Amino acid sequence: MLAIRYTRSQLTNVCRTQLVGDTLTKKRLLFHSRRTFVTHLLNNNTTMPKVKKRFDNITKSSEDKREYRGLELANNMKVILVSDPTTDKSAAAMCVNVGYMSDPDDLPGLAHYCEHMLFLGTEKYPVENEYGKFLAEHGGGSNASTTAQHTCYYFDVTPEYLPAAIDIFAQFFIAPLFNEDSADREVNAVNSEHEKNLQSDAWRFDQMEKSSAKEGHPFRKFGTGNKQTLMILPKEKGLNVREQLLEFHKKWYSANIMTLAVVGKESLDVLENLVVSLFLNVVDKGVVPEIFEDLPYDKCQLPSKDYIVPIKDVRQLAVHFQIKDYHEFYRCGPDQYLSHLIGHEGKGSLLSALRSKGWCNNLAGGCRGDVRGFDFFSISVDLTEEGIEHIDDIIHTIFQYINMLKKEGPQKWIFEEYSELLKMHFRFRDKQSPGSYASTLSVKLLDYPMEDVLCGGLKLTEWKPELIEEILDNLNPCNSRVSIVGKKFEPLATDREEWYGTQFKTEKIPSALLERWQDGSLNPELHLPPKNEFIPHNFDLTPRDENPPPNPVIIQETPVCRVWYKQDNEYLLPKANMRFEFISPLAYLDPVSCNMTYMFVMLFKDALLEYAYDAQLAGLRWELTNTKYGMVLAIGGYNDKQKVLLEKIVEKMTNFKIDPKRFEILKESVSNILHIYFIYVYIYILGAPPPASPSRWWTSYHNFYKEFQAFNKSQLKRNYNLKQNYILK
Repeated sequence: MLAIRYTRSQLTNVCRTQLVGDTLTKKRLLFHSRRTFVTHLLNNNTTMPKVKKRFDNITKSSEDKREYRGLELANNMKVILVSDPTTDKSAAAMCVNVGYMSDPDDLPGLAHYCEHMLFLGTEKYPVENEYGKFLAEHGGGSNASTTAQHTCYYFDVTPEYLPAAIDIFAQFFIAPLFNEDSADREVNAVNSEHEKNLQSDAWRFDQMEKSSAKEGHPFRKFGTGNKQTLMILPKEKGLNVREQLLEFHKKWYSANIMTLAVVGKESLDVLENLVVSLFLNVVDKGVVPEIFEDLPYDKCQLPSKDYIVPIKDVRQLAVHFQIKDYHEFYRCGPDQYLSHLIGHEGKGSLLSALRSKGWCNNLAGGCRGDVRGFDFFSISVDLTEEGIEHIDDIIHTIFQYINMLKKEGPQKWIFEEYSELLKMHFRFRDKQSPGSYASTLSVKLLDYPMEDVLCGGLKLTEWKPELIEEILDNLNPCNSRVSIVGKKFEPLATDREEWYGTQFKTEKIPSALLERWQDGSLNPELHLPPKNEFIPHNFDLTPRDENPPPNPVIIQETPVCRVWYKQDNEYLLPKANMRFEFISPLAYLDPVSCNMTYMFVMLFKDALLEYAYDAQLAGLRWELTNTKYGMVLAIGGYNDKQKVLLEKIVEKMTNFKIDPKRFEILKESVSNILHIYFIYVYIYILGAPPPASPSRWWTSYHNFYKEFQAFNKSQLKRNYNLKQNYILK
């Protein structure tokens, strides 16, 4: 399957294709499994010279109990081994440093097609899909993805079947068949994947960004491919797609640009023996991976503004700046420094200023980071109905924030504070699933030296303010490309994108507007964030009872309060979970009260967003929800500074004042949710659309606001029964 990548601060949108296998004789594979394992153990000494270099100095977290070893095989393949005796699954992943940007110009989607075809039999295991069948029968599964410059394959399986599974897996990279009988069918599979994505705004927007690049640039390519690009057009041109596929595999699938990660219960020595004999047969062709230093957009194309019509009723704004690739400076993190500040949500931030005007609710900033040679720094904003009417004002505010950063200059204390946060997250980060972990490590091994493969991007040790200033210089209006998404642009958007049919219109930015954005003005609302008071410093565990009770116990009880306590004796982390239940008869008294409670929760969480953002950065989380009995407040994370957050929440709750502007925005959001719910219920019961108005209490803003203010006072001033659950870890 093909994957698209976004900024580092956003979640990656990846659709994965589950591989399903055909019949496979279990005896045969179990025989291979036992024979392979025994052979590796007996021939330990003979395999040692086949390893050019071992790495036993991989930087890992002090809390990570797994063992690691890096290898560079004689064929120049890089391997990382993870020994985890506690794992419930074993896994392996292979990442090849080639993706759709290396597709031939006349065969868009060939790298993705190669990913699909690789699973359909090898010389050693010719039965089609026996790999998927074997994994499915032994508690496992597999996935693959193709991005701009990577193609990654991975699987997981019940630990005792790792040798057999990885034997089949290795053959993909040694002797795949690429059967002609399967070629057309797999083109149809690729085409089906593309058709599934046609209604996805994420895929449409990503291709719009690529299709707007200059003619002939690899970034412009259509990476998924479809029936037209892989069957119809090649036939018209007299191209043999299978021959082109074989040539592509022969050219790019080389051991020296492959990275392998294996996670298993076995010791490192056993895993090494298993890997060496299986993967040493992958041919090293001495391939030099491509570096795309040519920028995707010419100066004559910038600055520009794209109006895009979405499938769903969404409103978004993004400002993109093309920059060079700063990945080699991963120990300095200049892009991460700027992403941290531009994406900040606290007081004085860009988001705070835009939210106060009612123009947006969320904002993200950061680098795309999926191509070596060039990159994009993007600032993305989701827009309210009012915000989409103030696009130029929002962009002006964005440049005012950038001007403030330039005026203040890079701050070493911010770099050190952010480095401390990353260091803490690296130390205590949660375990990934074995399959996901193997996949992540195989990709990171292409991007980082072996010793930094675990901590790369999470350990900033070099302060180089000149790199931050260099990126800031590129965040200027003349280097900008603006994308505006909204249904309202349908009459204006008269052009169609080639592959997804997305409606759009591209315009040059008027000189008068450009001058306004370039005026260098400052906004007094915008300033650097204060120091983060929530960063924990004490990670010591509290003294533990020798025989702690297995269940929570009551440690305090009064007529209005009951406190339960349970000390953790399993995870042994410096974290705590607290849960407070506020019980009120008003919460679920009638539909109006129920919605009032929900509105209170929404408004209260909204009011604390700025203050609590620093807590979130420091690994503290909090949540307020309404129930049929009242409300539940939950706080979790590092216990060192939990008290600070709890005191602020309680203080705010007892003195809460409603912001009328935010009330109006959130009321609209809640009303839309209720209306959609009402439509579904109405259709489910009656089989017909409902009347236009869902309920009486949303029709009059003035009346509802007055009712809510009165409800808010009674809800908070009325005596509560309180249940408190406190779990210390």
